[in-house]
Amino acid sequence: MAEKAILFDTSQCSGCKGCQAACKCWNDLPSPTALNADAPSFTGTYQNPPDLSGVTRLVMTFSEEQGGPKGIKWAFGRRSCQHCGDAPCATICPAGAIFVDEATGLVTTDAARCIGCRFCASACPFDVPRYAGDRGVINKCTGCVDRVANGLAPACVTTCQPGALSFGDRDEMVARAEERAAVLRERGYADAVAYGADEVGGLHVIQVLKYGAAAHGQRPDPAVNPAVQLTQVMKPVTGAVTGLTVAGLAAMFALGAGYKRDRRAYNPATGDTLDVDTREVIKHGDGQDTESVKEHILENLPRRKGGDHE
Repeated sequence: MAEKAILFDTSQCSGCKGCQAACKCWNDLPSPTALNADAPSFTGTYQNPPDLSGVTRLVMTFSEEQGGPKGIKWAFGRRSCQHCGDAPCATICPAGAIFVDEATGLVTTDAARCIGCRFCASACPFDVPRYAGDRGVINKCTGCVDRVANGLAPACVTTCQPGALSFGDRDEMVARAEERAAVLRERGYADAVAYGADEVGGLHVIQVLKYGAAAHGQRPDPAVNPAVQLTQVMKPVTGAVTGLTVAGLAAMFALGAGYKRDRRAYNPATGDTLDVDTREVIKHGDGQDTESVKEHILENLPRRKGGDHE
């Protein structure tokens, strides 16, 4: 299967939020009922909820500004996982709870593995993964890989009535986005751009941004947190230290295998050191044990016929 991608064309979006509702339904996620997250009065935006959360994986954003060929820029945006080609969240996750689906390139999750460390949230250049406190796990868009594996498009794409969302092979989605952005520029939208072809290793959510990246809430130049790279530098070091520790413990175990220290007693009257079990004289003289630990271990190890220790 070729790498897949979602295409979002903002010039065709009507802001109906059908995709937002479909995401909730398919993933069995609750919806907040308060107006604009308990705002005391209407804030002037139709966007609700105001941002992603532990129970919200997709939010359609609304931005209304003066300008453009028609005097107003009503820029709809999409706040959700961008499914990075070089996904820093998957790179930094210590439990493998976030990983890249090999068949599609989509960055998906396994909640059963999540340990709630939230490293992924700090690593994401788009501020996407959110902590679901009631469940103690990270929540984000999975790309509906369960649907895709069965020949279906993601839930958000399936429900889009105006055709602003498409799904297919990534190369095709990139080509269509670039073609559409060129058409918009020809029609007077000078800032129109295709977004996602190269950002963070190539995104798997490709967007046609009618008024430019910033107007639609996207970052023109997303940067990965340097801490992600540091963890990768440290992995070989910690791996080497761990290997040496294991090797050392194994060597000590080998030396100690079969070792049983004789019980000894010193007789100050004769100056003899006796074996408590056999009463045989082991040595005569100073009662202090002059042999090293290594010598004691080696003298108790099994011997080969040639006299060498195993």
